[in-house]
Amino acid sequence: MTSFDEIKTLYQTLKTEWNKKKPDFKQCNNTLLQIKIGMTKHTFLPTTNVEASQKEYLIARDILEVGVQCSIAMHDIPSFERYMAQLKCYYLDYRDKLPESVNQYHLLGLNLLFLLSQNRVAEFHTELELLPYDIVQTNTYIKHPVALEQYLMEGSYNKIFQAKSNVPSDTYNFFMSILTNTLRNEIAECLQKAYKKISINSATKMLNFNSTNEMNDFAIKKKWILGQDGYYVFHLEEEKKAIEPLPALQIADHAIHYAKELETIV
Repeated sequence: MTSFDEIKTLYQTLKTEWNKKKPDFKQCNNTLLQIKIGMTKHTFLPTTNVEASQKEYLIARDILEVGVQCSIAMHDIPSFERYMAQLKCYYLDYRDKLPESVNQYHLLGLNLLFLLSQNRVAEFHTELELLPYDIVQTNTYIKHPVALEQYLMEGSYNKIFQAKSNVPSDTYNFFMSILTNTLRNEIAECLQKAYKKISINSATKMLNFNSTNEMNDFAIKKKWILGQDGYYVFHLEEEKKAIEPLPALQIADHAIHYAKELETIV
């Protein structure tokens, strides 16, 4: 069995590496895996039957906070979600037993942004309801995803693109990129349905790219072909299908039949 002292040693190793200017994320992740195995053999994880000391809870919370941030740095979404699910127990269920972490609202805000980026709006609101009203209104880390959700509901996509350059922390950039890419794909689908063709300059503006080169890279992924006149032409190879006539006689026959049935019932 891994002793508490061994876990503390691994914890110190993790903190030393994590606090470097350029930490080795793979090394941090390997250390985290070792610590997680040790934690399952002790009372670090909250249970209904056994109570751990406050010191153990604080160490466990600190480890999970590093785990959340390391997962973001490695772009590992499943790992982020697992660490965050455990960490919320310490933030919410043990809020009366532990002093507030300096990272608490930073990471809770990051989780809200994650839910938005995955289009899990119902879960976003559920998580938001767990937070104090004054925090939702005033905390920078929480206000940011709340404002983004409002922009989404309004359809103010331009404001979301602008918010990408005004994130409260660099750790928010990963999920902001996912969110803006999703929006671009949705806008692109609308463009294909609304226009027969569109100029590269107009498309660059509508999709909020900084240059036509970025726009063209996106267009290549979407398999849009740029003509010599500087326009993207949509559905060039697809002829519009003739609209099939409605089977008027068949519909009328069914309507009369239903009317007769209703008369019979009455």
